[in-house]
Amino acid sequence: MTKIPQTLTIAGSDSGGGAGIQADLKTFQELGVYSTSVITAVTAQNTTGVTAIYPMSDRAVREQLMAVGSDFEIAALKTGMLFEPGIIRGTAAAIRQFGWNTLVVDPVMIAKGGASLLQQEAVEALKVHLLPLAFLVTPNIPEAQALTGIAITDSVSRRRAAQRILSMGAESVVIKGGHGTDPEFSEDYLLQANGDSVLYRAARIATVQTHGTGCTFAAAVTAQLAKGQELQAAICTAKQFIQAALRDPLNIGSGHGPTNHAAYKKNIAENRGVDSVEVFR
Repeated sequence: MTKIPQTLTIAGSDSGGGAGIQADLKTFQELGVYSTSVITAVTAQNTTGVTAIYPMSDRAVREQLMAVGSDFEIAALKTGMLFEPGIIRGTAAAIRQFGWNTLVVDPVMIAKGGASLLQQEAVEALKVHLLPLAFLVTPNIPEAQALTGIAITDSVSRRRAAQRILSMGAESVVIKGGHGTDPEFSEDYLLQANGDSVLYRAARIATVQTHGTGCTFAAAVTAQLAKGQELQAAICTAKQFIQAALRDPLNIGSGHGPTNHAAYKKNIAENRGVDSVEVFR
C-alpha cells in the first residue's frame, strides 16, 4: 500500500484561522498530503490584527520536533513564524538531526496589520542557522528587503536581492510579488543556485481577503514537493492555488479576511479549471 506523503509545518497558531498553522493544515489537506505540526507560538489575532503573542519555550518546541521526527517520515516541511533566536536554533538542529532536506522557509516577519512576528535579533539567527538548510526560501518583497538590505524597485534589484539570499546558503528563492506596484499583474520570481530563473505572472486580484496568503503559498509548494513534483512546477501549482483562494473570497471578518483554501480543489472537482499563470524562463 502506498503511503500518503507526510509533511510538517513549524509555525505559530492563528486564533483567527487564516494564517499560520491553521492555514498550513488546511492547505495540506486540500492538496492531499498528511500534516504534522510543531507550534512555536500562540497568537491572539483576528482579521483586524494581532493583539498578543505567547511564544513557546525552546524546550516545548524541541520536544514537539523530537516527537514528530522519531515517528513520522517527513517528505517535505516548512517553517513559518519562529519569532525568537532560540526557537530558530532548535529548529535548525532538529532539521539537521533528522536529515529533513526538502525545507521551505517562509521568513515570516510582519503580520498584515503591522505586528512584528520576528524579533530583530532573530533575523540574524534566521540567516545564520536556517537559510543554509533551505531548499527554498519564499519571502515577499518587504521580507526580501529586510533580509538583504536591498531596496527592490525593479527586476534588476529583485534579482540582486535573490542572489544575496542564495549567497546565504539557500538552494533557491522565490520573491513573491503580492506587494508589487503593477496594478494588473502579480509576479513571483524564482532564482535557483544553478542560475536558472523563472518568472510567474498572473492577474492581480483586487481584494482585502488576503490574510494568510504567504503561509498558504509556502504550504502549497511544500505539499507539491512532498508528492514529488519538481520545484518549478510546484511553484506554479502554488500560485494557481493562491489565485483560486483569492478569486473566491469567503468575506469573513471586518479586516484582512482569510483566503478560501477550498477553492482550488472545488474548481477542479466542478470542472472549472485553474487560473492561468504565465511562465517565463
